Amino acid sequence: MPLLLRCLLALACLSVWPGPAAARMVTDAAGRRVEVPERIERVLAAGPPAAVLLYTLAPRKMIGWPRAPSPEERAFLTPDAAALPSTGRLTGRGGTANVEAVLALKPDLIVDIGSTGPTYASLADRVQAQTGIPYLLLDGSFSKVPETFRTLGAVIGVQAEGDALAAESERILTAVTAAVAAVPPERRPRVYYGRGPRGLETGLAGSINTEIIEAAGGRNVATAEGMGGLAGISPEQVLAWNPDVIVALDPAFAANLPNDPLWSGLKAVRDGRVYAAPVLPFGWVDAPPGVNRLIGLRWLAGLFFPDSFPEPLAEAVTRFYRRFYHVEPSPAQVEALLGATAPLDKRR
Repeated sequence: MPLLLRCLLALACLSVWPGPAAARMVTDAAGRRVEVPERIERVLAAGPPAAVLLYTLAPRKMIGWPRAPSPEERAFLTPDAAALPSTGRLTGRGGTANVEAVLALKPDLIVDIGSTGPTYASLADRVQAQTGIPYLLLDGSFSKVPETFRTLGAVIGVQAEGDALAAESERILTAVTAAVAAVPPERRPRVYYGRGPRGLETGLAGSINTEIIEAAGGRNVATAEGMGGLAGISPEQVLAWNPDVIVALDPAFAANLPNDPLWSGLKAVRDGRVYAAPVLPFGWVDAPPGVNRLIGLRWLAGLFFPDSFPEPLAEAVTRFYRRFYHVEPSPAQVEALLGATAPLDKRR
């Protein structure tokens, strides 16, 4: 074969040989400019809120959970997602993932959602520098849920689904906001949110863990302690606040309050207004403080202002789980979810 012909053939081969994937620049919620691949198929969630966001938006692009789902949680997840392994967590309390583990998973992108402050932006920069994997930090504020769906949907190639979930999120937020706006501030209940087996951890003013209470029209009594995140609270403080409503993360704690001399005299306990927040497959109030709180918002607002929501809660729950969690819960499952949320006087 003549030399010229061989050179032309070589050039033709080079012109169609696949090179590195195209990339684009994305600005995340912390103002970081991150170069991401044009095509993204494998996404690693840095922590639980990001895992919930990713599962609702694009479960097929997930490569694992920060913590493997329990059997009870798996009952409310798709079989494929329920079977995904534990990948550990890069952020928050008890981080377990390391650089080697992240590299072994071969993600195209790492996503975190929550605070966008300097501490988390610095962590994102450090992990990205150590692994060479693009790391996006998204705003976890409750009011930003629709925007977050749209942003991540566009980045990972599921824009239509991101827009659809954003629209449904806006519908829920708008309905609750309108209902709350119609209630004078003095008629809004004073609420204590108790976390932990003794109910003595809560979120202060500005905490992402309790912002849903204010969004649902409640007044978080712990804001009296000032700004902050999660904090330990003494029983004496709760007694002094004497809340109208108690929302508990631990159902055993909630069920025991009428028998506990320390708590039984509180107005909320006397009036039977103690509620255990559902937690399957994810918490309705926090645990984690992610997009899972949308159904918790509807639940809490309905507890505070029942006349403002004519749709039965069971129907709202079924629709939410179908749309966001990709499962059709049975009537028995919905009844079990809502059973522990009934006021104390209806559970006796």
